Amino acid sequence: MELHYLAALRAAFDGDRRTCRNGDTRAIFAVQMRHDLRTGFPLLTTKTMKPASILGELLWFLEGGKNSPVPYRMDNNRLREIQGLTPDKKTIWSHDCEKPEWLKKAQFPGDCGRIYGSQWRDWDGVAVANESGHFGRGVDQLERLVNLIKNDPTSRYMKVTAWNPAELSDMCLPPCHGDFQCFVRTGHSGEKLLSLHMVQRSCDLFLGVPYNIASYAYLLHMLAHVTGCVAHELVITLNDAHIYEAHVEAVQTQLRRKPHFLPKLVIDGIDPFAGVDTTTSLDDFRMEHFTILNYHPDEAIKAPLL
Repeated sequence: MELHYLAALRAAFDGDRRTCRNGDTRAIFAVQMRHDLRTGFPLLTTKTMKPASILGELLWFLEGGKNSPVPYRMDNNRLREIQGLTPDKKTIWSHDCEKPEWLKKAQFPGDCGRIYGSQWRDWDGVAVANESGHFGRGVDQLERLVNLIKNDPTSRYMKVTAWNPAELSDMCLPPCHGDFQCFVRTGHSGEKLLSLHMVQRSCDLFLGVPYNIASYAYLLHMLAHVTGCVAHELVITLNDAHIYEAHVEAVQTQLRRKPHFLPKLVIDGIDPFAGVDTTTSLDDFRMEHFTILNYHPDEAIKAPLL
């Protein structure tokens, strides 16, 4: 995956020059990357990444806003809690949920709106209000996905989408990684191999895409874990894949480096006293269940978030 990623960086370097909403970019269209997770966990090694930050955001998405002041709306303060940050610390979502134009819509401090997790766990939930006046619950797409993987593994309906046109105006940022679909096949030894293909509409190649690769690798491992499958191939299609002009120097630095051996992910969901696996649902996972082994990347490369 890292070689595919670096090839996309090089290609975009000579891409179409464009002036966009938040800066000038160099862009290419519809690039695909593939990685067999059995060969290692796809954290980039040509610069240091923070796997705990990536995992924390994914666990926040999986909650779907259930623990927010207004149910099924994503709360940036809750993301801080999951990541163990103090209230004064910024998260990756602070940039967007604190924009002046969004604050006019926010329903509480830290409100990110109906972004990814809300759509994954409560699609169309805003259409129905309960007795207390709170909206939800709609379709839990992840619950349906898990049931299909377990009970109908040849289904072509194993798809989850965050791109909800009716609710884009109720998001501090419309989804960049819009949808994903799973596929199960039988391995040589009879094991069920689970693959995942994600499509991303807007792809900040230097800052965002490395984060997205690792996030969906975590998600694929989780889905495989709770469905009795083996995590197999992660496939990502990058549509508008771009480098910001403000990131050009950082990209040049990264392209001068050579990849190292990939690390390994270990999921520890075993209760040592009961002798059973305690992570039988996506809702069971916690930060402490995951360990990255043998991650030896090059030093971090800083660039502005745009």
